Amino acid sequence: MSSHAHVSPKDLPRLARKEWFLLASLATCAVFAIWGGPLFGHLSSRPWLILLFGWLFAVVLGSALCVVRHADHLAERLGEPFGTLLLTLSVTSIEVMSISAVMLHGANNPTLARDTMFSVVMIVLNGMVGLSLLVGGWRHREQHYNLLGANTYIGLIIPLAVLSMVLPNYTHTTEGPMLSFRQEDFLIVMSIGLYAAFLAMQTRSHRNYFAYEKGEAGMAATRAHGGGPTGWHAAMLLVYMLPVVFLAEQLAHPIDYVIETLHQPPALGGLAMAVLVATPEAIGAVRAAAINDLQRAVNIFLGSVLSTIGLTVPAMLLISHFTGHPMILGLQGTDSLMLLLTLTVSVVTFASGRTNALQGAVHFLLFLAYILLIVEN
Repeated sequence: MSSHAHVSPKDLPRLARKEWFLLASLATCAVFAIWGGPLFGHLSSRPWLILLFGWLFAVVLGSALCVVRHADHLAERLGEPFGTLLLTLSVTSIEVMSISAVMLHGANNPTLARDTMFSVVMIVLNGMVGLSLLVGGWRHREQHYNLLGANTYIGLIIPLAVLSMVLPNYTHTTEGPMLSFRQEDFLIVMSIGLYAAFLAMQTRSHRNYFAYEKGEAGMAATRAHGGGPTGWHAAMLLVYMLPVVFLAEQLAHPIDYVIETLHQPPALGGLAMAVLVATPEAIGAVRAAAINDLQRAVNIFLGSVLSTIGLTVPAMLLISHFTGHPMILGLQGTDSLMLLLTLTVSVVTFASGRTNALQGAVHFLLFLAYILLIVEN
């Protein structure tokens, strides 16, 4: 027990060598803190814009992956469902901080939070689910998960998604796809209340809903994962989050330039932020499905969508209230249709307690349709 509680001096060099990316992350922070103005002064040069965006995006994504790596180690110590919950909340924190940094920078972009949340839902429920089920189905033909847990997730995701991103199109209190102040307050309280009730159920009264007996391959892979002391992983998880906050704000400069100056679709900003926050979890979910631990994959991707809608929406609405930056939540045109189609297909996919590669192919094709509609709508 004590071996997981502290770091002995002889372990420090070995553990520090694994954190080489922290130096790259801190160095990037220092460069943009000192020379940020001159660096962003040449965004009109297309190659420089691409280079700067790629640099910042890669470092933020790398830092987020390190956050998830340490959360993953802690997850193995805590067991399910606490492990996946920690991973989900870590990524949700990155999501809220990143969206806030970009949304509050430069000219107000009232649709950024909505576009990011919609992109996360599409990437996770179609791209991540599709790839996970394809990989798992290809390697293991048919995989199993706890149907009761999946139904609990879906039963919360559907009403929260519709109330957050579809209902605003049909209210008459305000003009446009927006909710009134009172309606937003109701959505905040309801979302937080439902998520709190879900946490109580997931971690206390119905923990068995979110667990499934692992196969031998999954157990062996988990045991082989290794790791350092628990305290070390907890500390490093927090340390890696600091560069994410600062560099996400710097990433707002090229994103704003692309949207406001080059007049590209605002949805591209949401897609970029969604890829940033969804990629670390996508890697974890696909890896879990590949070793026949589909229950962990289900907990990751359905938990990610639930936290995005149940926690990110109220967090962004509160930030909108306090800063005076308006938020548009209602999806328009094909986006609204794609959301409803995705939710319907997800109900069918997670209705039997078992999955196969064909279901994965359907979800992945929906993801490709989403990407196509961003380019040609």
